[in-house]
Amino acid sequence: MGAGDPLSGREVIFEFIVLGDSVRVAAVDVTSGEEVIVTGPASTAQFELERIAARKLARRLGLVDPDNPATKTPRRGGRGVIV
Repeated sequence: MGAGDPLSGREVIFEFIVLGDSVRVAAVDVTSGEEVIVTGPASTAQFELERIAARKLARRLGLVDPDNPATKTPRRGGRGVIV
């Protein structure tokens, strides 16, 4: 993960399980034991799935302010945000 990463200095374990055409990614914060799960197409690059899972974990841990517009990436068409 890059500079400005809210999880820098924290140990995170990633688990990848292929389920047919999908991949289930679990991200676990070692310190708190908090776990999040994301799924995506098996054709998606591992680093992308890891980035999405890490971002979701950071939001769950409260390390990213969900109300701060600077931490949100708007989707095309103006509906929702990309985590």
